[in-house]
Parts: sequence; C-alpha cells; structure tokens
Amino acid sequence: MSFFCSISGEPPQDPVVSSKSGHVYERRLILKYITENGTDPITGDKLEEADLVSVKANPKTAPPRPPSASSIPALLQTLQNEWDATMLETFALRQQYNSLRQELSYALYAQDAAQRVVARLIKERDAAREALSSVAATMNVDVPAAGGDVEMGDADQEAGGLPGEVLKQIDETHQKLSATRKKRKAPEGYATPEDVKSYTAKHTVPTLHSPSPAGITSLAVSSVHPSQFLTGGNDKVVQLYDRDTDKVLASLKGHTKKVTHVALREREGDSTLILSASADKIAKAWAHDEASGEYIPKATIRTHKGELTGLVVHPTSTLMALSSADRTWSIHDLNSFSQVYRAPEFDDPFTSLAVHPDGVLLGVGTPGGSIRVYDLRVPSQLAAALTPSSGTPFTVNTFSFSENGYHLAAPDSLSSVAVWDLRKMKISKSLPLGDAFKVNKVAYDYSANLLAVAGNEGLRVFANKSWEELVRFEEGGEVSDVVFGAQSKEIWGVTGREVRIWGAAA
Repeated sequence: MSFFCSISGEPPQDPVVSSKSGHVYERRLILKYITENGTDPITGDKLEEADLVSVKANPKTAPPRPPSASSIPALLQTLQNEWDATMLETFALRQQYNSLRQELSYALYAQDAAQRVVARLIKERDAAREALSSVAATMNVDVPAAGGDVEMGDADQEAGGLPGEVLKQIDETHQKLSATRKKRKAPEGYATPEDVKSYTAKHTVPTLHSPSPAGITSLAVSSVHPSQFLTGGNDKVVQLYDRDTDKVLASLKGHTKKVTHVALREREGDSTLILSASADKIAKAWAHDEASGEYIPKATIRTHKGELTGLVVHPTSTLMALSSADRTWSIHDLNSFSQVYRAPEFDDPFTSLAVHPDGVLLGVGTPGGSIRVYDLRVPSQLAAALTPSSGTPFTVNTFSFSENGYHLAAPDSLSSVAVWDLRKMKISKSLPLGDAFKVNKVAYDYSANLLAVAGNEGLRVFANKSWEELVRFEEGGEVSDVVFGAQSKEIWGVTGREVRIWGAAA
C-alpha cells in the first residue's frame, strides 16, 4: 500500500498523518504550512504540530523512483551507475587484499630471520662455552654449568700471567736465539744494499681475490716453499697461491668481514698452519692435510670483542699473539688453540702488533702515536713505552723489530719513520718520507741490513746504519703490505688486487 502526500501528490519521504482529518502529508511540507497558516490545508480546521502522527513502515523499503526514472534510458543510466560503483568497490577490495598479502609476507620473513638469528646466537653461545671450558682447564678454574649464564669477566684471564709450561718454552727460545744473536753476523748469501740498488720489477700476479670488494689487505710468503704466498682480502677470503704454476692452491672462507692479517706457521715435524685475523673479531686456523693435500678448518678463536688489528706467530712456533681494537691483546697455544693469556684492558684500542725476534718482548701500537712494550714473562706490567716527541697525533698502524735485536722501526709522524734504539729507549734516526707520504707497512729483512717502507706513494728500501735510500718502486701506486723473500733476493708487495715481486734482473 502506498501513501501520497495530500499537498504534493508524491510519495512522502517522512510521512505523517493528521489525527484530526486523517490525511497523509510530507512532514517537511505540512510543518511549513502549519507555521504559515496554522490550519489543515484540506479541511481548514485548526492544526498544530502535536496533532501530527509519524507513520512508520516496517520493514523499511527504499522510496519508489520518481516517474522520470522509470523510462528505459533512465533505467540504463541507473544500471551503469550501479555497475561503476560495483567495479570501484571491487578495486578497493583488491588493493586491501594485496596489502594484506604483503604484510603477511613481511611477517613470515621477519619470523624466519628471527629464527636464524636465534640459531646463530645459540651456536656462538655454545662455541663460547666450549672455548671457556678449554681456557678453564688450562688455568685450573671452575666453569659454571652449561645451563647457566657464563660471565666472561677479565679477572680470571688476567690473573697469574702465562702458565709455567708456556713460560718455559719462551725462556728456552729466548736463551737459544739471544745467545747466537750476540755474535751474529750478516747471514751468507743474503742480498746486500748494493744488490738492492739494481732491483727492478720481475713478476706480477694480477687479479687475485674478488673484484667486489676489491683489494688485498695482507701478505705472507712461505719460507719452506718460496714460490707460495698467502693473501687476505677485502672479500673476506684467504688465498694460498703458487706463482711458479700460477694456480690458487687453496681458497679459504669463513670470515664475515675483511681479513686484516694472515700468517703461516711452518714448523718441521708439524702440519703447516694457515692463520688469519679479521675485522669480524675472530681468528681462524687451517691445517694442511697430508692425505688429501688440502687445508681443512682447525680452529676458530673468538676471544676478542673488537676488530683484530694484529696477528703474529711467536718465535717458539707453538704460540700465536693477537691484538684487538677492544683494547686487549692475547696469547694462544697453536697445538690446542686455547687461550693462555689475555692482557687487561688498556685505555685505548691497539692498532698493531709485533713480537721481538727473541720471543720475550711483545709490542702493541696505539692511536696516540706510542708503542707499548711488554715482557711476556711478566705480561701484566709495562716494560717500556716508546713515544716520539712529535706533537701531531697519529696512529701506529705498523712497526717492526730488527733481527739484530736492538732496533725497532715505526712511524714517528704522519710522514716519517723512526728507528728506535731499544738499549737506550730513544730514537736514533728519523727518516722523512715527504709530506704526502702515508706509511702502510714497515718491515726489516732477516739480515737486518734492509728496511722496507710501504705507503700510498709506493715502496722504498733503506740501508741499515747509513739509512741511504737504495731504491723506490712507484709504478704500481699504493703498496699496502711488503714482505722480504728468501735471502732478501726478492721483495714482495701488494698493490690493489696484485702481488708484485721486485728483484735483480735475470
């Protein structure tokens, strides 16, 4: 049943009925009429708003279309409008669906990443507990149960110094080497300063390591197999290469950041060890397997909490020293790979490391320009501090003990190298290199007659005592590391991704 307004003749949107006349009106129209006239528009009787009664339809229905909307064109237009609205709503729903899918994918990825992190942390925790157990067994201290948290305090590590057995090895090595050093003469067959003056480029091994990130950071040459050399790179890889065959003998992975130092432990009767230190705070060791001829992982050392800035094989060949940006240095046994000593924290990070050829003194460089020297027999006490008088601050990123036992070469400014006399604890000679020169590495040769200085402007070689500059090599640009070859008849240097070898012309 339909109602029609007695005034407009159209179906009312808000119908009301007069309680006096019973006529149906549109509320909006009848209220205006009452306001103006105060009577019923049909009967003329007095009518007030209170006399109007609302008509409530149940269920509620949409109002009928006006007659103008009942034509075929109007119906088509209405259907088009409804189709457009349906399409817009479908598009909005599709967008919401894609957004929810992306949120769900991200949540699943985050959960997977979190599980991987937890698994890695558990693995590192177990490795740390295993390392702590080894250290505790060496130092005869108790270790908390595996189920509890382990406090990695420094007190137990610093107390007591080196174990007696290790001190005995160091003393025996010191007595053996220092006794021969007092009467030491230049070894026969070694290159002389005059020989070095004629050195030229002999060989270049190009494109070592990955091009991204490019660059070799460290170099070591085998004393047993003079054609083999070891490199560490920015690509986190350690490579063993044979220049005679131009082949990579081993490509060793395991670090997660750039390799900062590499070394070879070659000892008669023992397997050759490849050692590496990295910016990822760990040192790794690989041992040569005689059966397969390959190098297999031997140990991972996680003692330090900062980037490793130095790695040296001790003259005993049974110990290894590490220095770190965490302001400590440590000694490790190369048989069990356990830590035998870790120094107390210093005020500044350590930036370089070297061990005296007699094996008793250990030195570490600092960002303040000084070198701190320790006696390994009493490692907790400072034996000497070598600080140049230069007022300009600089970092000691390299230094080298001479094989003569009483000289030490190290930067004494941003662009010069000093030769320290360890008997008098003072600088005996300072070698200026030019204001633009930046020192990357200094190294004495085994004869103690030659000193090599590598830097951003190439490589320079000086004669001991006279300090004459014998030769300089600048063709390869910056030299980041330098090593003397067998009998100093060759000098090996690193330039970018290349290893260059200089020597006498064939």
